Amino acid sequence: MTSTGAPSIVRRLAAIAVLDVVGYSRMMAEDEDATYAAFVAHRNAIDPVLLNHGCRIVKGTGDGVLVEVPSAVEAVQAAIEVQELMAERNASAPEGRRMQLRIGINLGDVIVDKDGDIHGDGVNLAVRLQGEADPGGLCISDVVHSQVDGRVEVEFEDGGRIEVKNIPERVHVWKAGLNGHSAAKRAERGTYTATVAVFPFDEMSGDAEERYFADGITEDLITALSRHTDLRVIARNST
Repeated sequence: MTSTGAPSIVRRLAAIAVLDVVGYSRMMAEDEDATYAAFVAHRNAIDPVLLNHGCRIVKGTGDGVLVEVPSAVEAVQAAIEVQELMAERNASAPEGRRMQLRIGINLGDVIVDKDGDIHGDGVNLAVRLQGEADPGGLCISDVVHSQVDGRVEVEFEDGGRIEVKNIPERVHVWKAGLNGHSAAKRAERGTYTATVAVFPFDEMSGDAEERYFADGITEDLITALSRHTDLRVIARNST
């Protein structure tokens, strides 16, 4: 008899971003179908922005998204662009139907399971920071701020040391509301001249293991196209 032993634990340092919709439960109670459709449409718009900054979308969390990023700077820049895009998309929506996001970002050690999900205190803190962000804004940990200070296009205000649920010690946080920032920055970048979509590739050999290769080509194409600032790239799941 051969013992396989306990599964090995994979750890790595990563920036973790958590995005969550403000007031989603209220909007679902008012109009379930329209709220879900709007959320899917927003995801189709913001996912390519995340991919453009090297983010790995770990999973959807109901009305939110958990994202892993190799760099704190890229995580914050992606979050800023997402909030700018959401402000633009919300501009024409009725006040009660605007989907604003709160985004929390932390930098820490994560455990990666066999399915690619991430776990650990670094993830838990990012979730708590999301809850401390203002609607349409960001809340980041002190370690993230030390990495991005002077390297991103917004300034963060010192939120001091606060108590957060299930975290034993007070956490030093920094916040950015982005009010008045979004429209101007989007205007500076200009408008998209074209919209493109990448349809998932089919693996024709019948070998299930090769499916991962086909999926990888699709993701690489989306990421490469997203780097062109004049292109709006539709998220993969929308095709």
